[in-house]
Amino acid sequence: MRIAQIAPLFERVPPHRYGGTERVVSYLTEELVARGHDVTLFASGDSITRARLVPGAPKSLRLGDPHVDPVALHLGMLLAVYERAKEFDLIHSHTDYLGLPLINRSSVPRVQTLHGRLDLPEIHPIYRAFPEVAFVSISDAQRAPLDGISWAGTVHHGLPHDLYGFHESPGDYLLFLGRISPEKRPDAAIRVAVRAGVPLRIAAKVDRPDQGYFDQVVRPLLGHPLVEYLGEVDDGEKERLLGGALALLFPIDWPEPFGMVLIEALACGTPIIARRRGSIPEIVTEGRTGLICETEAEMVRAVQRIGELHRTDCRSEFERRFTVAKMTDGYTAIYERARTRAGSTTIRADVRAGLERTLPA
Repeated sequence: MRIAQIAPLFERVPPHRYGGTERVVSYLTEELVARGHDVTLFASGDSITRARLVPGAPKSLRLGDPHVDPVALHLGMLLAVYERAKEFDLIHSHTDYLGLPLINRSSVPRVQTLHGRLDLPEIHPIYRAFPEVAFVSISDAQRAPLDGISWAGTVHHGLPHDLYGFHESPGDYLLFLGRISPEKRPDAAIRVAVRAGVPLRIAAKVDRPDQGYFDQVVRPLLGHPLVEYLGEVDDGEKERLLGGALALLFPIDWPEPFGMVLIEALACGTPIIARRRGSIPEIVTEGRTGLICETEAEMVRAVQRIGELHRTDCRSEFERRFTVAKMTDGYTAIYERARTRAGSTTIRADVRAGLERTLPA
């Protein structure tokens, strides 16, 4: 199959350090290539891939000129995709609603994975205006706020089977990994660890919009002797930190669409302590791969219970549910259905045109 994969331009594919959507696009693209598909990746020019790379920007926007217009660059890339649409059997976009108004430029089947939050009512009319697009959610919880569209399916994210090794014997610390932001609540993770009396390591980036939150809320808490702030880390350091952690703390306070770090932790055998928000009950199996809480007090008690969980169960759950092979199987099934649906639509249009030619004026 000739497939166009369209990634956001904010990070390279795969990201050098932090990055969820672009990381998923990378894993999916490389697996599709390995399965013999002819894949063209539209992404930043510093991306690394075995697919055919078409740059939408010279390098990832987070590392480039902060004054460029990211919307213009994304739309320019999407226009380039549709100018070449006849070269593809299917176009798979990961840019949320950007580019949807361009789909009428081509009859090529379109699959659109929605990676962001969908509880914002102002975006609902945009998605409902395109019933011909095969929309994919990354969790069932993510799609709950958005009705009135034709969902093609839910495909959970997946990692390469051997990307992270299983770590049977953890260290003595808790871990917060990802991004410093109000909705991720690293301040809550610090309070939980301090109350539990367990060291906490924080490996996370700070984006410009979140600098104020970091300076005003998080930074004053970093002076505690149990807390160690490491900043943003690369993949090698990420595995070492995840594999050595007693548990991953995930005290989010927003409707998390998926949470890539959750399955990264499971791959290492590390259980999760998380607040019940968004996809958490769908990804974390209560009492087996993690403990799901509501309050910080409950999370403190969960830290004391983490020894009840078995790290082998975490790794087994990853292998059963969250590998790149499982993810790619889900997407290829959706690709085939989208192509079949598009073919049926074309046939119906041809039949209708033929009937119109036979009717008297």
